[in-house]
Amino acid sequence: MLSNVRIETRLPTQDLARARRWYAEKLGLEAVEEREGGLRYEGASGVFCLYASAGVSDGSFTQAGFYVEDLESTVAVLRERGVVFEEYEGMRGGIMDIRGNYPSKGSGERAAWFRDSEGNLLGLAEVVP
Repeated sequence: MLSNVRIETRLPTQDLARARRWYAEKLGLEAVEEREGGLRYEGASGVFCLYASAGVSDGSFTQAGFYVEDLESTVAVLRERGVVFEEYEGMRGGIMDIRGNYPSKGSGERAAWFRDSEGNLLGLAEVVP
């Protein structure tokens, strides 16, 4: 029933103005649509929205992911912009190799994670062919 519909991610914010600034300054993203209490962002093939919420995610899981062509370069640029990356056991240089135990494109992924201004856990991934 839902296999032919568009899927979008929603991320809660406690302070929408703060989140908007963070996404612009740190990730270089600008909202393509704004409504009272919410912002909509579009990428090459995906959409996510930030919305004002009294609730908050506990940040214990990846809430949205961005696929990139060159993970090292992307991580380096974002670090220069002040993005702080998570550190987990098994990472090398802030990047984790994920093979065989995660549903993904190719044979696996290389990944890195960071939190936005609202504590939402976001991921970067590069497909391993």
